[in-house]
Amino acid sequence: MGLRKRQYADGLKAEKKSEYFAKLRNVPSSPRKMRLVVDMVRGQEVFKALGILKFSNKEASNKVEKLLRSAVANWEQKNERKAQAGELYVKTIFVDEAPMLKRLRPAPQGRGYRIRKRSNHVTVYVDTINNDKA
Repeated sequence: MGLRKRQYADGLKAEKKSEYFAKLRNVPSSPRKMRLVVDMVRGQEVFKALGILKFSNKEASNKVEKLLRSAVANWEQKNERKAQAGELYVKTIFVDEAPMLKRLRPAPQGRGYRIRKRSNHVTVYVDTINNDKA
């Protein structure tokens, strides 16, 4: 690896050390259903977002709640202290499409209807409220 590439890679590593995130991959539900849940907590304070997810009726909210707890745990691990109420917020959260399982269902008159079993990837970034304003 050349010097320029190594310096660039080291810069990316240094940036990653100050980012706190968690990823949930290959969730077997459609991205559209997951985005409904994700939109409820985008930009919220973390403990408020956890409360919203806990009392939501959507099935996807359980998975997002667990993912958000994981991101907070990653923040606590890197900073070596517990998160206080009002300290963290959901900086970025987004849902991407994952590979789709394609199946055929028998239909009348020798036809076949295609069934697409969708799945998704969810990524959440948390950050301190003071860090964003500074």
